[in-house]
Amino acid sequence: MSLEPNPRLDTDIDGDVYVSPRYLASTTGIGDPALAPLLALSWDMRHDDLGNAYVTAPDRRVRLGYLPEGEDDGLWRINAYKDPFGPPSWGVCFNDRTPTEFVRAFTTALASAYEQGPDAYLARPVSGVAEHDPYLAIAPLFQQGWGIDRPRGEVLAVHAPDRLAGMEFTLGSLDPEAELTTRDARWQLWAGKSIDRPAWYATASTDTPVALLTAVTQCVADPAPLPRWREETFSYIKGMAQLTPVLLPQPPAPTPLDVQRAAASRRPATLPATSVPRWSTTTTTSRPALPGPRR
Repeated sequence: MSLEPNPRLDTDIDGDVYVSPRYLASTTGIGDPALAPLLALSWDMRHDDLGNAYVTAPDRRVRLGYLPEGEDDGLWRINAYKDPFGPPSWGVCFNDRTPTEFVRAFTTALASAYEQGPDAYLARPVSGVAEHDPYLAIAPLFQQGWGIDRPRGEVLAVHAPDRLAGMEFTLGSLDPEAELTTRDARWQLWAGKSIDRPAWYATASTDTPVALLTAVTQCVADPAPLPRWREETFSYIKGMAQLTPVLLPQPPAPTPLDVQRAAASRRPATLPATSVPRWSTTTTTSRPALPGPRR
């Protein structure tokens, strides 16, 4: 979508266009916002020689990898453990084009659950049990008009109204190791023209707590657009996303009193009879240069 340059940008918003629907945005390319909720709890962060970051909870039972130099497109990998030296109890992956806001929604919920203790961040989904029912994770999508796809074996699938995003919940048994290392997981959320070749995707294994999944689907379903930079086409799904300029709020219309005061300020003062008018020159100063576009 072609847009005219807009000189009046809100400098508090990190972007010059809004992307809607928000699931057609992409990554911001910055990992800090999603790491912040965990680092605020004094989780330990270390880096390797390649620039990958590894964040570990104080009890060593939750680990996050931010892997821009990883072996595949799984940029974010988060695992939780009952035993710090045992296999993961659950695992979540966000690929390298997932909107950063969705990852932050997950890590924010994870930070909250971690403060509550293992009963929260290791809570297994249980069908029909209040806050642990896995179908609660889909509810925010239904509330925004997402529909159910035609039944397909043991897969419950829902799609966005424009069919450019979807979520799948697989029933039956799955390979626990494959859930952690491939897209063959219990949950998969995606956007693009096809689930087979998505623009971005996120997966979650069987025992991922429902509250963490729901935090993500609530963020995905939020009707508010996301700010992005128009020239950085990797930050939205080109050809599908709707872009609108980010504008500063317009100043309020002047009141009659404002108009009267402005006119009074322009009215020339009366000179004394003995005064002699003199010509003077006014030095014109240039306005400071506007800042260039942020990157």
